[in-house]
Amino acid sequence: MNSKFTQSILAGALSFFLLLSSSAVAQYSRADSLRGRLGPERTWWDLKHYDLSVEIIPSKKSIKGSNKISYQVINEAKLLQLDLQEPLAITSITQGGESLAYKREGAVYWVTLTKKQVPGALEELVVQYEGIPKEAVRPPWDGGITWQKDSKGFDFIASSNQGIGSSIWWPLKDHPADEVDSLDMHVTVPKGLMDISNGRLVEIELGKDTDTFHWKVVNPINDYGVNINVGDYVQFGEKYAGEKGTLDMDYFVLRENLEKAKVHFQDARRMMKAFEHWFGPYPFYEDGFKLVEAPYLGMEHQSSVTYGNGYQNGYRGRDLSGTGWGMKFDFIIIHEAGHEWFANNITYKDEADMWIHESFTNYSESLFLDYHYGKEAGQAYVRGTRMNIVNDKPIIGDYGVNQRGSGDMYYKGGNLLNMLRQILQDDEKWRQILRGLNETFYHQTVNTAQVESYISKQMGLNLAKVFDQYLRDARIPIFEYYQQDGALHYRWISVVKDFDMPVDVLLDGSIKRLQPKTAWQKLAGAPVQEFVVDPDYYVGVLKSRE
Repeated sequence: MNSKFTQSILAGALSFFLLLSSSAVAQYSRADSLRGRLGPERTWWDLKHYDLSVEIIPSKKSIKGSNKISYQVINEAKLLQLDLQEPLAITSITQGGESLAYKREGAVYWVTLTKKQVPGALEELVVQYEGIPKEAVRPPWDGGITWQKDSKGFDFIASSNQGIGSSIWWPLKDHPADEVDSLDMHVTVPKGLMDISNGRLVEIELGKDTDTFHWKVVNPINDYGVNINVGDYVQFGEKYAGEKGTLDMDYFVLRENLEKAKVHFQDARRMMKAFEHWFGPYPFYEDGFKLVEAPYLGMEHQSSVTYGNGYQNGYRGRDLSGTGWGMKFDFIIIHEAGHEWFANNITYKDEADMWIHESFTNYSESLFLDYHYGKEAGQAYVRGTRMNIVNDKPIIGDYGVNQRGSGDMYYKGGNLLNMLRQILQDDEKWRQILRGLNETFYHQTVNTAQVESYISKQMGLNLAKVFDQYLRDARIPIFEYYQQDGALHYRWISVVKDFDMPVDVLLDGSIKRLQPKTAWQKLAGAPVQEFVVDPDYYVGVLKSRE
């Protein structure tokens, strides 16, 4: 028997503790709308460049600095929205040396412009700010600034702010739909410490009591990917011969962890080999790749991936799949670096579409195993992660209010993608689809419709109802069947209207593809002695009689 089918009785007998989608209407505040919407005060101008200067003052847990915002005028306007969250405060906004009037509404600053904004023109705003930023409580999930000390007593500081917003520590247009084209960062820290941020180090300006690290990013970057990491760092690295030439891979770790990092961070090279194979060239050769030790678990900051998994395999030493395969790699290195393709190269336009980031990156874990240990290793891993799925609500959230959907976007989303591979039955074509996504949407912001359309077109199938079922409904489809009068009767239940998806089954030793509908179908023939649904389909299975 095909090896994967030997596990399928357990996998196919999926629990029917399937929760229906909630009918309750979520309540959102004006603050939610201001954070998540693309109102006219955000859309008349297109970001081009940030020149961010930040001084880190550990003794006071405070920061101060400025952001020079370069933008192109799309439409003439006089009112502009900037974002900076309390307790930080903007102290001045100028354009062309002239002070501008502004009014605060929570985390939003309404800026009144005096200069005529001519469509096509390039303009600049200079924003000064200061204060004590929100301290991260449970980073990276409840983000802000983490203020810690390492074991030697040196300051160990980092930012993390996905979801809560980059405006938790610097002023900007805090919305994912408009990525800045490039970025300069000047981070000032107490003497003796280093700052590691995005892109490449241009220079270090030495002062009496402080040093300023100038970093430059030449590729578009999502705002939540911008980060600071301050500590007593030491550096090592390697030159990687990749698909686009030589890639600088640099590693920054606390001095005390250098020797074990030299061994453990070999997973980074293995990651790059696997993901360039599956997804195409690393998207930021010009900015290099960095893995940076941080005082929290880790995050996918662009070209500056942060790491805090304790130099151990698995997720904090635990296999999230329960199969053993999850202990073959350091989860944080593989998962967070996978986001360089899905999150940093291809970025959602709205928080509601966060599955584009997390489903594909969850799936990347199994593809890493597939590349290094064989296909069945990857398949077993992704099937094993189903134990973490709760089917509580749709994966896609509500639009325009900075609202993500169910956490099932990780494991359920990964299983959805794995299932699409099974439906396609052409592994090389599937690889080209994944690579094609990264090529077609290279350095772009996208929505779910674009991703769905691309995959459907490349697979040559209408997958609209499949995506509706797995992304927009909390339930999983149930394959119901029974045998009667020498025939196998089968149908889909617990599905969206007009659901249409094939399924592969094992019938007395032979694999056959069925095309169930919501109405009963019949497969004539001798009574089936052995019947198993392919475990690579994330569906429920119910044996019954009508």
